[in-house]
Amino acid sequence: MVTGKQRVLIENIQPQVDGGLYAAKRTVGERVDVTAAIFGDGHDHIRGEVLYKRQGAAAWSTVELVPTYNDEWKASFTVAEKGYYVFTVKAWIDHFETWYDGFKKKALAKVDVTVELQEGALLLRKLGESNPPLMSSARKLETGGQAAIDFVLSEEFAQIVHANPLRENETTHPQEFVIQVEHFKANFSAWYEFFPRSSSLEAGKHGTFADCIKLLPRIAAMGFDVLYFPPIHPIGKINRKGKNNSVTSKPGEPGSPWAIGSVEGGHKAILPALGTLQDFKKLVSEAKKVGIEIAMDIAFQCAPDHPYVKEHPDWFKQRPDGSIQYAENPPKKYQDIYPFNFESDDWENLWNELKSVFIYWIEQGVTIFRIDNPHTKPIPFWQWVIAEVQQQHPDIIFLSEAFTRPKIMSSLAKVGFTQSYTYFTWRVSKHELTEYMNELVHGPSRNYFRPNFWPNTPDILPYHLQHQGENIFIMRYALAATLSSNYGVYGPPYEFYDNSPIAGKEEYFNSEKYEVKHYDWKRTNRMTDIMSLLNRVRNENPALQSTWNLQFCAIENPQVIAYLKATDDLSNVILVVVNLDPNNTQHGYVQLPKDKLKLSEKINVKLHDLVTDEHYTWTQEWNYVHLNPHKMPFHLFKVEIHESNM
Repeated sequence: MVTGKQRVLIENIQPQVDGGLYAAKRTVGERVDVTAAIFGDGHDHIRGEVLYKRQGAAAWSTVELVPTYNDEWKASFTVAEKGYYVFTVKAWIDHFETWYDGFKKKALAKVDVTVELQEGALLLRKLGESNPPLMSSARKLETGGQAAIDFVLSEEFAQIVHANPLRENETTHPQEFVIQVEHFKANFSAWYEFFPRSSSLEAGKHGTFADCIKLLPRIAAMGFDVLYFPPIHPIGKINRKGKNNSVTSKPGEPGSPWAIGSVEGGHKAILPALGTLQDFKKLVSEAKKVGIEIAMDIAFQCAPDHPYVKEHPDWFKQRPDGSIQYAENPPKKYQDIYPFNFESDDWENLWNELKSVFIYWIEQGVTIFRIDNPHTKPIPFWQWVIAEVQQQHPDIIFLSEAFTRPKIMSSLAKVGFTQSYTYFTWRVSKHELTEYMNELVHGPSRNYFRPNFWPNTPDILPYHLQHQGENIFIMRYALAATLSSNYGVYGPPYEFYDNSPIAGKEEYFNSEKYEVKHYDWKRTNRMTDIMSLLNRVRNENPALQSTWNLQFCAIENPQVIAYLKATDDLSNVILVVVNLDPNNTQHGYVQLPKDKLKLSEKINVKLHDLVTDEHYTWTQEWNYVHLNPHKMPFHLFKVEIHESNM
């Protein structure tokens, strides 16, 4: 209840999402930086604190708010457990600190402070009612004279004032803001995608789950902890697509895995050519033994011969001629796919059936789902189904594959998706990368949008990779793996530099979406080595296990980008410098962020390039770098800062 004695206003508390409509997101061990605008009338001193606790706990923990600038205040706490936390802000006029500040100014100006000492004594006696040791300090002020003045001006008294705020007429913000705290992998993962039907070591043979098991040591040795498969369900035979998305298929062509369902089953079935359910469960089990989780693709759409079409025709849009509307993204046509009609009168049964798909695969051991085109389904559905699933299974990760309009991508993240595809795929220049990363890290989406960077996908061979050599493949991979703590790659085509597009399009020629490929899985190359090295470095350096600690460093060359990542305590510092020109040597001077690194004027910093194993010593704020892309298009420096520099 507000009273006339409350003089402090509290506004714009962060982190929050849409005024608290959605929970802000963090992972276990992350710091929560709370900020607020706190002010009142006049010049009295304000004190404040953040109150926080696990949702449902009886007792609050508190952390002091400190002023920054322009009536902005900040405090931080760390979330230590999964689940939900709540926090709010409390502030008040501290008449004790106000008195103290005024007293110091008067005493130092040689103004008579006899009455001020008496006022201070009264304030100390009021505080002493709950803290008796303060009564002795009150008596020292009551004695008056120079000794009392010297006492108030002492460091001891400054500590008394700070440690004993006079809390009267407190203003507590009426709203409690929610933080959803998820497990560590939500914020740190490395994904490798391949089609299980292309996993065979033998040319001309359809791959199986047993073949995938044989590849697990290779993927684990490269350091990936998520193995992502396109859909593994039966593929429709009606309107099956042929090679290069031909509208008709030839005998023996396998069709697109995203055309889900046939007489062999639907979303809870497995393509027989891949193996049995027991084979799949063995794959999941064997993967976990080597530290890999299987990510399943969930595409809520059906081939014309999916059992749902016959059993629930009202779940699809019926056209006037009696046919069912197939999927379109003009001018693209997907005659082999029927989208669900979420405006069906039977929508509740549709929702519950789709929820049961997730539950079924979770029961088979799957903990990660990559959702195909979630922006083509109602956002309220995702909000409901993700909450329903996570209520039973809180550690499930949902990755949103939504390359679409920004507000839709944001909304999907707000309503529950753990991670999200991004526009990184098309951010190429230094300006584009810097602007986009600053938007992700420092903009409002930081509280709900966890980026997952993919340099390519089965759908996208971006123009800047087409007909290019290994330099740009290495450079883009290094950017993805070090800018974002979550990243993924459509593996074999990227690893083996597939750069052949359909003319004029960002699509692979002879796309694996429509045919079984054979890869020489026993072969490795420079890209294989760099993938392995970068994943090892990411696992060994906590600074690379967060997206949110990114700070760009000045360098005057527009073809070179430099950025720093560091743990809060500076125990682990990584500096990345990337040549964005894949063809030519670039160089320039990188500025060390002295304030961030707490460097004194006498700089002596050791750098170890974790890729080339070269060592450097920098003794200045600005330091020369030289990057030949044909040798290595990036530096990945581990920075050692000695106490003598601070």
